[in-house]
Amino acid sequence: MVVRVHNFIEPSQGREVFCLDRPVTIRQWLDNQGISEFPVPTVCIHNDQPVLRDAWATTVIKPGDICQFWALPHGGGGGGGGSNPLQIVLTVAIMVAAVYTGGLAAGALGFAQGTAGYMAVSAAVGLAVTAAGTALVNAIIPPPKPSVASYSSGSYQAPSPTYSLQGQANSARLGSVIPAQYGRHKRFPDMIISTAWSEYVENDQYIHMPLCLGLGRYDVEKIKIADTDISNFDEITHEIVEPGENITLFDINVITRDEVSGQELPGTNEVESEAWCGPFVLNPVDSVANQVGIDVVFDRGLYFANDNGSFASRTVTWDVQCRAINEDDEPDGDWVVLGQETKTAATNDVLRISYKYALPSPGRYEVRLRRTNAKDLSSRAGNSILWAGLKAFVDGPDHFDDVSLLMVRMKATNNLSQRTSRQINVIQTRKLPVWSPTTGWSDEQPTRSIVWAMCDIARADYGAQLPDSRLILEKLAALDAQLEARGDHFDGVFDSKTTVWDALTRTARCGRAVPFLQGGILQIVRDTPQNLPVAMFGPRNIIKGSFSLKYVMPSDDTADAVKAEFFNERTWKPATVIGKLPDSTGDKPATVSLFGITGRAHALREAEAMAADNRYRRVIVTFRTELDGMIPSRGDLLAVTHNMPRWGQGGEIEEWDPVTGTLTLSEPVTFEDGLTHYIALRDRDGSFAGSWQALPGPNPKQIVVSDDLGFTPYTGSEMERTYFSFGPGDTWAKFCLMRTARPRNGGSQIEITAVVDDVRAHVN
Repeated sequence: MVVRVHNFIEPSQGREVFCLDRPVTIRQWLDNQGISEFPVPTVCIHNDQPVLRDAWATTVIKPGDICQFWALPHGGGGGGGGSNPLQIVLTVAIMVAAVYTGGLAAGALGFAQGTAGYMAVSAAVGLAVTAAGTALVNAIIPPPKPSVASYSSGSYQAPSPTYSLQGQANSARLGSVIPAQYGRHKRFPDMIISTAWSEYVENDQYIHMPLCLGLGRYDVEKIKIADTDISNFDEITHEIVEPGENITLFDINVITRDEVSGQELPGTNEVESEAWCGPFVLNPVDSVANQVGIDVVFDRGLYFANDNGSFASRTVTWDVQCRAINEDDEPDGDWVVLGQETKTAATNDVLRISYKYALPSPGRYEVRLRRTNAKDLSSRAGNSILWAGLKAFVDGPDHFDDVSLLMVRMKATNNLSQRTSRQINVIQTRKLPVWSPTTGWSDEQPTRSIVWAMCDIARADYGAQLPDSRLILEKLAALDAQLEARGDHFDGVFDSKTTVWDALTRTARCGRAVPFLQGGILQIVRDTPQNLPVAMFGPRNIIKGSFSLKYVMPSDDTADAVKAEFFNERTWKPATVIGKLPDSTGDKPATVSLFGITGRAHALREAEAMAADNRYRRVIVTFRTELDGMIPSRGDLLAVTHNMPRWGQGGEIEEWDPVTGTLTLSEPVTFEDGLTHYIALRDRDGSFAGSWQALPGPNPKQIVVSDDLGFTPYTGSEMERTYFSFGPGDTWAKFCLMRTARPRNGGSQIEITAVVDDVRAHVN
């Protein structure tokens, strides 16, 4: 093997590896490459020993030898051709690191120190080493993204009322998305109008709050005010309105005008002429009002205090008028009397009264009030009237087809403070249809399923709107049964802007799975132990020169544990667990946020799995093949055979004798003493046909199998012959999980990237 390194500082950049088919001298190899002289100073190292130029013509590169050519950097950058000590030190450090980590890689692959294989991997493979730092290495499943509380699509959004403790209150998040909840969760529902509207009934104030539970239907388990069950408040009535049902508890199409906030109506004896309060615009442009609500308050009551301490009555009269206006707020008619009211009482208690008037015709209006009698100005009298509120009852829907609502009507009492009245929260579980191979889609039912949440995201009008033909429902049902048996659920709320693909990815992550599209079909693959490879790749179908390995080596800063943040279903607050392997100290954890996981045991399982993945899956293999690369999908198990890292021995079947069970191979194979050897064969459709115990044949190119193959290996010339992989035990190939497959060379080639699997990564 000959390795030519062009960049001394970054050896892996532009590195060339040449495999020789016969022994040649160093000079002969250079001549064959058309190299009479190197353009920059270059050092030759043969089997770890420098070779002077005078010896190039006599030094032979034999099988198992490693010959390296290292291009040295020019000068030291210090001017005048001098050297830079710092640069030299840096270069030496990089060189030592490459040799050291290459040796580790060689040892990990089973080479004994001092052997030709050890030196080959140290020299050639050690050049493709990456230090991981504190980042987690994930083979198939992408690492979790930042928590939803801090995640944003770029534009400003109000704090999440679910995941931000500061935002946990009932408020109108104007311009934000309608929340979509899956699974079981605690929520502080959003108000669907900008301000809760109020009215007075028999001197009591009632507050009306229409709240949005979210898209779809829900099984509401609990309704609370802060931490107290709503049933403890006699002054509160509520109604749950499912999609399509009419709202009956109160009107939701109400606009409260902030301009009216307690203005006093002066008496006729306090002004020289008519003193109208207003006019105030009743309803905004593009709205149609049908009724107007007026609230008045007698803040000192209505009375006159007699000498004996009793109260005499007092009376207040006032007029209410409206006038139509156009879209420019200009008058569009004459003033119309809506009411001429009178109130008489003998009490010093505050009096609060609400009035509702029908408007002359639907439209836009402005409203004004005036007092029509004199005010008793005596200090012993209380007869002030305040215009406390103005409301427009406008046209609007009385039901919604896609969302569930919680209608809450509260009587203002000492039990309810202004703050706690905005602390209405629910614990609810999303209802979704569930698919069965025998009955198809069911009616909506409460579920915490990861799979059916993903199906809703994929099928819903607010999702990807995919038809069932774009889903493989039989596989999804099997995956759902597997996840339910483990107790893996998705309990999350999407209350911030996101994409369909991000929602699918976050949901699948809770099941240690990832979505991908293949041929227009939405597929979901879970990282789970696999025994049978889907496809085989070896010297016959790996394009020459395309095979490369990348070792993600640990460093002093590499995380040795995973600190997983999740939203705890017991406290409904953020919590953490530490997942680590038994021999890990857990001193340097990497922090991840597990959106959608609310169970501590579930979070711990995922943290431990990520820690194992981070330790045991650190070898990345990349190679190109032809259309064989279209067979496997993401996450499939591949059997990869290659001579360079000694991942088994491979070739073609040249002859098959079914009587004696003898296979004649295109390449000689080596049996190791005391070990059981196996041969694996590829079927005609490119899939893995199976593996069989192999015994030595009459010569190194023949082996004998005692069991029936179950198919006839193809040995002709009209199509590809049957490929084989051979080796002792399970080392006849390296088992890898496919990560990506990308078209190359105009689509005639497929570049596959996979990660070497390790059974130790599957800790739970």
